[in-house]
Amino acid sequence: MTDMLVPDDPASATVAATTAPRPAMRRAGPARTVRVGFVPLVDVAVLVAAAEQGFAEREGLRLDLVRDVSWSNIRDRLAFRQFDVAHALAPMPVASQLKLGSNPFPSFTPFMLGRGGNAITLSVPLYREMADLAGLDGSEDSLANARALRAVIDRRAAAGKPPLVLAMTYPFSSHNYEFRFWMAAGGIDPDRDVTMTIVPPPFTADAIAAGAIDGFCVNAPWNLIAVERGVGRVVATKRDIWPSSPEKVLAVRPDWAEANEETLHRLIVALDSAARWCDEPDNHGTLSDLLALPAYVGAPAVLFRTLLAGRFPIDPNGRIREIPDYLAFHRGMANFPWRSQAHWIFAQMVRWGQVPWSADGATVAAAAFRPDIYRAALGERAGPVDALRIEGDAAADGFLEGGPFDPADISAYLARFPIRSDVPVSSTDK
Repeated sequence: MTDMLVPDDPASATVAATTAPRPAMRRAGPARTVRVGFVPLVDVAVLVAAAEQGFAEREGLRLDLVRDVSWSNIRDRLAFRQFDVAHALAPMPVASQLKLGSNPFPSFTPFMLGRGGNAITLSVPLYREMADLAGLDGSEDSLANARALRAVIDRRAAAGKPPLVLAMTYPFSSHNYEFRFWMAAGGIDPDRDVTMTIVPPPFTADAIAAGAIDGFCVNAPWNLIAVERGVGRVVATKRDIWPSSPEKVLAVRPDWAEANEETLHRLIVALDSAARWCDEPDNHGTLSDLLALPAYVGAPAVLFRTLLAGRFPIDPNGRIREIPDYLAFHRGMANFPWRSQAHWIFAQMVRWGQVPWSADGATVAAAAFRPDIYRAALGERAGPVDALRIEGDAAADGFLEGGPFDPADISAYLARFPIRSDVPVSSTDK
């Protein structure tokens, strides 16, 4: 049966029709409920906007957003069918397709939830030690900060002190790969020179305040909260490492998608409209107030307004970095699931010994990203069929180290890095 559309009541409309590609019409009949798990981070914004600003309702959907505390919980609750879809780390569907981790229930992503948000924060005492040893004045770039950290690690090792403890949020995460990428660019081997551990995002500021860890990589707002509390100093952001590094995605259970193909397409349409709305500066005040609600992220709205304006506080003394494109929810094809980015994630897994290199493995990894479903929901002109491109080949989107990434030659890319795991990499293994 063809879905019917009926006009919204203008008095109850929450979104101007000009912010979305479709007319402000809602589907007739009872709303279909989609249960969505999420972790309280700024990049849940698109899901929150879809639920709160009428985009899901217009597509005949009701989003039941369920807050959780960790990515392992998100993974498990998808597997146990407590969630239909979830706010997830981009590497999670890749890891699930490769059957990595303790509960590798398969998932895939047909929609990216935006770019940006991550940062690396070190404890204030550690940063002061770096500044004293390397002569930092606070204006240095991320690579200079990484090299200063290398100097501190060397001095601590010579003095017989235990290694620094650095946290990320999940083994198969952009945080893990970006933290390692940054350290390796500064000459630090993350498997030998420091101790890496896992801390869920909402606990990171508390952990660094308690001295349980010396630094962490996590998404906003938790870096800013550590800075605001006077316990953390930001030394690098996602933009410094690779601006287009895939961040959060909509993770989907294959069995749910098969049984609810039309609902999934409607959900993608709603999220596309919500992402457009989130990018509009005029909407950032409303978005900040929504994210500040305890049911969602629960941090002060002023932090979100600051981030959405591209202003990033990096130290307790009030130093600000201006990063105009720090968060992107829709612009620049931020929602398109590029398979070349899934290949890059696979390359990081190989680099750090999580999976051996194989051409078959690369193919399986790329299948976690589903541009075909994205195009089916939004139209054939929504993105290229093959969804492959050379990543990081533009000056504004370059990598901190290693140069562009060609998904057709992963082995050659990995061979450029002197610091990596001991997984053999051969230029003939393509």
